Amino acid sequence: MNANATNRSYVITGAGSGIGLATAELLRERGATVIGVDLKGAEVEADLSTREGRSAAADAALAAANGTIDAVIACAGISAPIPLTASVNFFGVTEFLDHLAPALARSASPRAAVVSSMASLQANSAEQVDAMLAGDEALTVQIGAALAAKGPQTGYLNYPSSKRALSRWVRREAIAPRFAGAGIPLNAVAPGTVVSPMTEKLLATPEGRAMVDANVPMPLNGHSDAIVIARLLAWLTSEENTHTTGQVIYTDGGADASLRGDNTWS
Repeated sequence: MNANATNRSYVITGAGSGIGLATAELLRERGATVIGVDLKGAEVEADLSTREGRSAAADAALAAANGTIDAVIACAGISAPIPLTASVNFFGVTEFLDHLAPALARSASPRAAVVSSMASLQANSAEQVDAMLAGDEALTVQIGAALAAKGPQTGYLNYPSSKRALSRWVRREAIAPRFAGAGIPLNAVAPGTVVSPMTEKLLATPEGRAMVDANVPMPLNGHSDAIVIARLLAWLTSEENTHTTGQVIYTDGGADASLRGDNTWS
């Protein structure tokens, strides 16, 4: 018998590709029931960039799970230099979890995890981060559109801003009554460079790889495959994890240690 075998029920966003797909496949191999959510190629096809889409996705996922879920893993995300990135990466995660938290709390061993990024440590728009944490999507999009209007380099700030806000949201919410109070560990993983559809164009040329590696140096084993992140997400949302919560775990081959060193305590 597989020592990692499980009969748990999972909802995974972004399950059609990349980290989400790898996580869904891994958990299914271990015997879990997985309801995938994505724009296409998943059990629930939905658009997490809109409030209506998030609500509909949560309702459909809950129905597909017959009302019982043990864990939610939010992997869906994009990195385009446009405000849609903030809508998907932040609100598409937080509002989706908002909808499913009551059902999750009914599980005997509920767990939740989200995918942030090493980009959360990069330059960002503090104004946009604050708007996200205030729950103001209209203002978030307005700020993001102004950034995008200045060109793709400035527009890219939508991405690190969304991931910074998401990491901070996890830290705040993990200890709140609806998560910690309901016995739900809530964590984020922050990958370094993962070989995936999102990065394949950048990594296809020597120039692109050099730029990526200058920003995210990974001295331990270099770029990772999606399965590396999937294995950590699987443990964080397993019954074994009873006390790890509110953490942003940098699964990055040493990038965080390379870039911040001891500054993490400053």
